[in-house]
Amino acid sequence: MKKSLGPKTIIYPMPVLVIGTYDINNKPNLMTVAWGCICCSDPPCVAISILKGRQTYENIMNKKAFTVNILSEDMVKEADYYGIVSGRNEDKFSRTNITPVKSELVSAPYGKEFPLVLECKLYKITELGAHTQFVGEILDAKAEESILDKSGNPDIEKLRPFFLDTTGSNYFSIGKILAKAFSVGKEV
Repeated sequence: MKKSLGPKTIIYPMPVLVIGTYDINNKPNLMTVAWGCICCSDPPCVAISILKGRQTYENIMNKKAFTVNILSEDMVKEADYYGIVSGRNEDKFSRTNITPVKSELVSAPYGKEFPLVLECKLYKITELGAHTQFVGEILDAKAEESILDKSGNPDIEKLRPFFLDTTGSNYFSIGKILAKAFSVGKEV
């Protein structure tokens, strides 16, 4: 028997995404969001949701661009820090010894040390109550060669991203492979 939990923001796994933006003075900033996902394949887009009043919200509204950075599990402290400190009060890049790199495609920075980066121009804004959803068209994905497989695609076991459990406020690493997607279902 199932027990009603009421309306809750529960989805597993919840990604940990670090958003890179510039403020109006071109000062780079980073913010961690967990509310994000790929939302379209043509054009390739990612959606993130941010509370109004956040520095990153203002930055995206002004610059119409952002980067989505996916960090490896060895950077969990940095990712947590980016989500608990305001860019109005701290230079998050220098505090965590991350080198800001200006995207050549959009007006947004990414971290040189971050293994996977999506460079996005603002595609659509949707007001959703407390949060605003920003949809970014992915103009390019950049990856460290060390995380790529033989086909040139990111290998999740080399990238080692981590995930958030919002109900327990814990970070989790990836687990084992269960089955081959778009294949195992053929056995039904």
